[in-house]
Amino acid sequence: MKNLKVKFSKGEAMDKQKAVQKMTEVMAKFVGYTGKVLPDDVTAKLSELAERETQPLAKEIYKTMFENQRLAKELDRPSCQDTGVIQFFVRCGANFPLIGELEELLREAVLRATREAPLRHNSVETFDEYNTGKNVGKGTPSVFWEIVPQSSECEIHTYMAGGGCSLPGKATVLMPGMGYEGVVKFVMDIMTSYGINACPPLLVGVGVGTSIDVASLLSKKALMRPLGSHNPNDRAALTEKLLEDGINKIGLGPQGMSGASSVMGVHIENCARHPSVIAVAVNVGCWSHRKGHIVWDEQLNFAVKSHKEFAL
Repeated sequence: MKNLKVKFSKGEAMDKQKAVQKMTEVMAKFVGYTGKVLPDDVTAKLSELAERETQPLAKEIYKTMFENQRLAKELDRPSCQDTGVIQFFVRCGANFPLIGELEELLREAVLRATREAPLRHNSVETFDEYNTGKNVGKGTPSVFWEIVPQSSECEIHTYMAGGGCSLPGKATVLMPGMGYEGVVKFVMDIMTSYGINACPPLLVGVGVGTSIDVASLLSKKALMRPLGSHNPNDRAALTEKLLEDGINKIGLGPQGMSGASSVMGVHIENCARHPSVIAVAVNVGCWSHRKGHIVWDEQLNFAVKSHKEFAL
């Protein structure tokens, strides 16, 4: 059988080049924007927690948080000096026209956002220990893929993984006899030990599955869910509620200075497991939870789900 080579006409190649340029430009601006303006659901939740707060110092800290966000937007500057390592969670249709160009396109978008936003240089090559100075390096930005058959849409969650909020991250594999009580104990031990370092109130992502790699990815995907959403499994949703209540009773408060709330929420994502093990992982988002959610169709029209005020 002969190898077939597909050749594009000059016009088709030019159209694809323009499409890549358009998507790159939008993604660069969107990534930069998420470093300056919090998602709508995070802003709403922080307002809710501030209203609920009774301690004078905690109320003052919430006021400072909102003033910080106001100035970041007004002055067009990142709201936190740590703009994190950029991560993309891509759920892409197999028929999306730029699926083959997407990974390189996202890398270029990070380069542009770093220059234009600007973003702090946060990509350090491990073992060689030098900062690349452009937020791209070996494996960064991180791109996690999910291919959807017979779809032409592309859904992208963006995330700025800061140092402080990454610090509590941990995973383990439990003996099955430890049960879901072991899962709860694991999460609570992390929150009582490291939660204060991650700039509360926190969003806690928990992944439950067979091995630490699967559980870890699930725990990060849990951070992409809208605040206020619940796991569709009733038992998992109940565990989310029990963990949220338990962590709040620690009394971390805003910036760990004590208060009524330690978390903005607890999200659990789960999958089937091996009969003899339960893997659990925890990832944490800080109060400045800089996630983004954008959906593209095959005509390269886009809809921003996370930030209603975003505009080019």
